[in-house]
Amino acid sequence: MDLKSLAQVKHVVLVLSGKGGVGKSTITTELALALIHAGKKVGILDVDLCGPSIPRMLCVEKPEVHQCDAGWVPVYADPQQQLAIMSIGFLLEDSDEAVIWRGPKKTALIGQFVSDVAWGELDVLLVDTPPGTSDEHLAVLENLRKHRVDGAVLVTTPQAVSTGDVRREITFCKKTAVKILGIVENMSGFVCPHCSAIEPHCTSHPFCLNTCTDCVCAGSVPLDPLLTATLEEGQDFLQAFPESSTYTAISQIVNTLLSSLDA
Repeated sequence: MDLKSLAQVKHVVLVLSGKGGVGKSTITTELALALIHAGKKVGILDVDLCGPSIPRMLCVEKPEVHQCDAGWVPVYADPQQQLAIMSIGFLLEDSDEAVIWRGPKKTALIGQFVSDVAWGELDVLLVDTPPGTSDEHLAVLENLRKHRVDGAVLVTTPQAVSTGDVRREITFCKKTAVKILGIVENMSGFVCPHCSAIEPHCTSHPFCLNTCTDCVCAGSVPLDPLLTATLEEGQDFLQAFPESSTYTAISQIVNTLLSSLDA
């Protein structure tokens, strides 16, 4: 497989979660925007084939995907072309259409996404994967490893059911020799819309994972109504609310990620 399309991509990072509903795509989006604010050029490859939500979150739902000599041209979410995106959501005629495909067809499309998208020069390519450990994850790894995979960011929430799933994700990474760059605890508390104080969601804390694994705890992101609203409207939360505690949390996670990539 010809991977010239990735020749100018410096780092490839997978974003994984053991279960759905933990905000993996939200974290992917906010990491990408924070990296942009840090002066990086970023790409998002959305391979969550059955639930592509990245286009909606970045307000690029109905673009036309064009071809060039090098392959598919990614869709840019900003006029400066600092954030490039490719998603199956761009290829569906109806955004409500269900993707009911068997494994081989999904694997073939992932192979096309990896080899046929003309990413150009990127500092970081974030790969938003489906929840769990499935054929899609193996297809992503098999195709990307012909280039390079720097590691993975794992997303969880404080509930025990979610931290149990992220332990299985850790096992998956170890078995497939994927470096874990950090664990992100999403929805770690609730930001009061009136006083901006952060109330904890529960007494359990998933960062006990750090004591029994070699994983880096990258940080915690609270459930913030302002973040939810900006995602619904396709706006940049980090630009709109730079004084918020959520902004600080996301910025710290990105600094940890960049340190891991540069190590």
